[in-house]
Amino acid sequence: MNKYDLVRKIEDFAPLSAQEKWDCSGWVIDNSCSEVKRVMFALTVGDKVVSQAIEKNCDMIISHHPLFCVPTEWKCINIYCAHTNLDKASGGTTDRLIKELGFKISKAKEFTRIVYLKEPMSVENLKQRLLKISPNLRYINNKNTEIISSIGFCAGSGSEFINEAGTDAFVTGDLKFHTAFETSSVVFDIGHFESEIFAPIILKEITQIGENGVIADEKSPFIH
Repeated sequence: MNKYDLVRKIEDFAPLSAQEKWDCSGWVIDNSCSEVKRVMFALTVGDKVVSQAIEKNCDMIISHHPLFCVPTEWKCINIYCAHTNLDKASGGTTDRLIKELGFKISKAKEFTRIVYLKEPMSVENLKQRLLKISPNLRYINNKNTEIISSIGFCAGSGSEFINEAGTDAFVTGDLKFHTAFETSSVVFDIGHFESEIFAPIILKEITQIGENGVIADEKSPFIH
């Protein structure tokens, strides 16, 4: 497989030009050989993922999270990342989360997605759906809301978009204390890892690699 052809498919889906200014999407390590035999898809590149890739004879890793510092010992393997550009893309991280939960997007903003429910649902019902993806979720309900008609979504760390969404409920990860304390919406923190757990699958589907593509075995760093 030509690694540049694989990357071209990703960038057609999620153009690098769409990434945020602070982001580091794109090539992290681009070795001289253009041909690769096997590719590992991961959410986050770390020592365990690199070791898995080597053990499974993968000569390239395609991940969602970018790298701002690369250890010297990793430079034996190609690494490419698609981060905020994949978040923004139609069919990207947040869109896939919504689809897996059985909802349909009503409105798309740059990072957030809005779901307007045809029929109102209970907060408890939404909680039960989210528990299927994140068994250890936590949530805030400062106004003791029982019924909701709209839900905002932002995979990853998206608490800054809660007010902008203007929805009855909001689903994201990495919720901070003061945001939780002050919000009037029902906010579910399902975890950064859990909210983006489908990113490696999306990347594999985009490249259409099939059996030559391996999904990394990853777990949230938090112990519950």
